Parts: sequence; C-alpha cells; structure tokens
Amino acid sequence: MTYEAGSYDVIVVGAGHAGVEAGLASARLGAKTLMITINLDMVAFMPCNPSVGGPAKGIVVREIDALGGEMGKNIDKTHIQMRMLNTGKGPAVRALRAQADKFTYQHEMKKALENEPNLTLIQGMVERLMVENGECKGVMTQTGAVYSSKTVVITTGTFLRGEIILGELKYSSGPNNQQPSIKLSEHLQELGFELVRFKTGTPPRVNSHSIDYSKTEIQPGDDVPRAFSYETTKYITDQLPCWLTYTNEETHTLIDNNLHRSPMYSGMIKGTGPRYCPSIEDKVVRFNDKPRHQIFLEPEGRNTQEVYVQGLSTSLPEDVQQKILRTIPGLENVQMMRAGYAIEYDAIVPTQLWPTLETKNVKNLYTAGQINGTSGYEEAAGQGLMAGMNAGLKSIGKEEVILSRSDAYIGVLIDDLITKGTNEPYRLLTSRAEYRLLLRHDNADLRLTELGYKVGLIREERYEKFLVKKQAIEEEKNRLQGIIIKPASEVQALIKSQGGSELKDGIRASDLLKRPEMTYEHIQKLIPAEGTLDPDVTEQVEIQIKYEGYIEKSLQQVERLKKMENKKIPENIDYDAINGLASEAKQKLKEVRPLSIAQASRISGVNPADISILLVYLEQGRIAKISAE
Repeated sequence: MTYEAGSYDVIVVGAGHAGVEAGLASARLGAKTLMITINLDMVAFMPCNPSVGGPAKGIVVREIDALGGEMGKNIDKTHIQMRMLNTGKGPAVRALRAQADKFTYQHEMKKALENEPNLTLIQGMVERLMVENGECKGVMTQTGAVYSSKTVVITTGTFLRGEIILGELKYSSGPNNQQPSIKLSEHLQELGFELVRFKTGTPPRVNSHSIDYSKTEIQPGDDVPRAFSYETTKYITDQLPCWLTYTNEETHTLIDNNLHRSPMYSGMIKGTGPRYCPSIEDKVVRFNDKPRHQIFLEPEGRNTQEVYVQGLSTSLPEDVQQKILRTIPGLENVQMMRAGYAIEYDAIVPTQLWPTLETKNVKNLYTAGQINGTSGYEEAAGQGLMAGMNAGLKSIGKEEVILSRSDAYIGVLIDDLITKGTNEPYRLLTSRAEYRLLLRHDNADLRLTELGYKVGLIREERYEKFLVKKQAIEEEKNRLQGIIIKPASEVQALIKSQGGSELKDGIRASDLLKRPEMTYEHIQKLIPAEGTLDPDVTEQVEIQIKYEGYIEKSLQQVERLKKMENKKIPENIDYDAINGLASEAKQKLKEVRPLSIAQASRISGVNPADISILLVYLEQGRIAKISAE
C-alpha cells in the first residue's frame, strides 16, 4: 500500500556530506525541502578519516563557505587540531587541514539541519523515484510513503548495493555496518542509468591507552589561530596532537606472506579502488622498493579512546590486521577496537550529468557525492552544495548556476566528472586545476562571495563586510603603487639585512614588494599605513602584488577559454551528419553532449582536428541561418 505523505519543492535523498549541503542550500534559497536518510544517527558521519581539508580539498571547503555552505563553519566549531599545509611553498598549493572530533561534527551538523526553517529531516529508505514522461516528480519509501516534489537530489554515498569485505567475509552493508540501499540501485538501472562498481576502504581503529607514544613522533597543530570559514571569530586553542610512526620490513614481509588471504588479490573484490588512497597491501606490492610507509595516529575525538590508523587502510583478515599493527613502533601491544574493511558500492557514470548536476536521462533529478564516482567528504560537499543550489533554484523558477574551471576547484571537479568521466574513485588534486594560481585558499571569498550573495546564500551583513575588505585591498594596493621609496640609509640597511641588492634609485613601494626577499611587513616599516589593516587584507595585497605577472598570464588564458566557452553547441546537433569527424570523437560527443566548444575540447578521445571540423560545421550552420533570414 502506498499513501501520499507530503509535497515539497526539493527532496534530498541521503544526509552524508553531500546531502547536508544540498538540503541546507535549497532550504536557504527559500525552497521547501525534505531530507530523507536511512538512519538519523548517521547524519554527516565520517566513516573514514576523521578530518576535513588538505591539498585542493581544503580550498574546496573555503569555496563552500564563500558560497554560503556549512562545512567550514562546522569544522571550525568541532575540530581538535588545525594545520596549514605547504607553508614553505607558493600560495597556490597552501591548504588548511583540520582533525575533526567526528562525533561532535555530526551532532553539530544535525543541529544545523534541525534548526533550518525550510528543512524537514526524516528517517526512511527511499526505494523508487516517481518518474512521469521522463521527469522526476518525487520519491517512494520502503513503507509506501510517496513524497512529491519539483526536484530530487540523490546523495546516497557508498550505500547503493553496498557490500563490506573483510578477509574471506563478505556481506551486504553500508559503511560502518549500516543498512545498505539495494532497491534504489536496481531502480536507477531500470530507468536506464549506467552504473559502475567502485571500492573504497578504511583502516583499523585502536585503543589510545594501548599505544606507546614515546616511540612515535608528535604532530601538533599550528599555534596561529586558523579557520576555514570567513565568518569564524572564535578559535579553538586546546588542540590535540596526532602522532607519526612507520611500517617496516617485518610489516611488509607479513603482508607479502598473507596476500593470498587478501580479497584484493584473491578476486573477491571486483570494484575499482582509489588510486590516491591505496590500501597498505597495495602500497607494499606497488612500491616494493620502499623500506617503510608513514602511519599517522589520529584521535577520533575528545571523548573517545579510538584512534584512526591513517595509512593502514586494509581488507586483510582480522587476525592478520592485528599482527600487522603489532609490527609497527608504538603499537607492539596495541588493542584493535575495530578492524579495517573494504566496501564495494554502485556509482553512476558521471558523463550522464549536465554541468548543473541534473541527470540527462531524467529531468529534475540531480545527483551529488560518491554516487557520482568521487571520493572524499570535501568533493561530496562541494557537489552537494551545487546540486542543492540548482535543484532549489529550479524549483522556485530561477536560473541555475554553473561554476567554470577558472571560478573554483568545485568547477574543475564537476567539469572533470561530466566531461571526462572517471574509471576509479575521483580525488581532487592541485595538478587537475590549470588555473591553480587563481584558485587559491586565500582568495575563495574574492572569487565566490559575489555569486553566493547574488544567488541568495550569503546574508547582507556578511556581504557588506566583504565589500569593505575588497575596498581596503584596492586602496592599499593603490597606496603602494603611488609611493616612491628613495635609497635612504635605513632603506638600504633593511634591504641588505634581507640579502637583497641595494637601490640605485627611487622605486615604487609595490615594485620593491615584488622582490622575493621583501615582505609586506618590511614595506610597512618603511612607509606605515594609517591605522591597522586586517591580516587578510595585507595577505591579499602582498600576494596580488608579488604574483601580479603570473596572475595576469593566467587571466589572459581564462579570457581565451571564455571565447571557447561562448561558442555554444546546439543541444539537438546530429554528430553523425558531420563529415570528417573520427568515429571515436562521434561516439564520445554523442555520449557527453557538450554544451560548448571548450567542453568538447576536454573530452578524452576528441582531438584538435575534430574540434576544427566541429567549428567549421557550426560556422557553416550559422552562416546558412543568417542567409535564410
């Protein structure tokens, strides 16, 4: 028996890291939103690493915050440690990483959902989508409840036909022994979606009391207060350290001797695993010349003794895991509280999505997170925000938003997925972003706050503060460009003390700042600004002046790309009618259905000759249309 259970603008299926951002975004836009999750106790749960951020990923969290999302605010309230990575390198690769109190993180996120006025959060198992004439009209749960809506966002993570594998044991399950979602996966196939089988894994957790930390190296947080969110004003100062240790020859021999019992090598695991987060058995086999691998011991929270053994992800049998742990310095007498495991799950082939994350097969249906073939909480949250934003905007009759590759790492992530697809769980890396000098940790607000405000996710008060900051940056840059510093004795002495060559003549303050040995603080000593400037302002002034030439080159590249992006491809184009296109190019173009020449040029299998032919064909069609008029 089915029954009508309610009507909404947006329904979000799942409440993991993608789901919570999707639900909050649509609700904050004014769309009446329903979130349905299998277990309310698992909202925003961290089944793997209890951390947020890191290279590229940390920049995504800043972007989520600049657009009005929740992840940055939540980790700022609930972390146990915060560190800025790559501080010795250029600004393009610096990234913040926080160790989370995983339990406080999920409780605070659940509170945010429960307190959102336009959002209803319920427990239930969605088994079918209500699809009529190719349009999604709502969902049906296991109990027969039918919820109707204008749009639906699916964020099911690794729950779709999930199976846990531990040694010779394999059973149907979502992460952390939760109930899996089986019928929804089967239903997606019925609707014509192409699914793939992916795999991810997690390491053992051990009891902190049983670790000898004297044999490990301490990894403390930063002394400087740090935050992901631009709105954070209170900082956590009592941080907990992580600890570093290493595997050794004994560890590797034990793994080698038990590979026949590993489901990865016995053939039990069929799904493709993440290249950039391999299991320990995979690392030992692939990098057999390395005498050791890093193992980080990461506390899972302030009120638990469970420690996450980062770097030891494995699906080897439980008895082997216990032996492996005890070969590692500091863990000789360790008590394993939970064994590591692998999980296989269904994901949709992401080339079946438009850049808005709406599916091409079914209108008004969006997908976000690990269902789209990604790995990582941050990648999931970034997609969730965009899918929820677009589902919400569409449901209230407003124009949807697409981030370009030059706008944000989130734009790079989505474009990579929908244009190139992925044959393994996708992870964001700085190397994937061709404009990474523009897409920095420090300037996410300058790139995206305007958009967040325009859409309706950034409040007026926050936007006003942003405008003040923006103006202060421009005023200080103009001040430095307008002042000439003469070669006075104190100037020469300062330059000399920093290892620079003395001035022969007067120089603009901005040009002096461009010297590698000079910092904004040095310039400030010579020509102090009136009043005290916010550190965020002075950081921007220094970066924008120092890297001006490189930034200008990147912006020129972006302008060239925009011309290609503006060359639109009609949605109803018949690629079979274009003479000269290679057969592989025709096949890929029909599959992806790119919206612009720029997107078409990024499709694997479409070469420059195919793009030239496509351009000529479009130009001929345009000329013919003008002649006909």
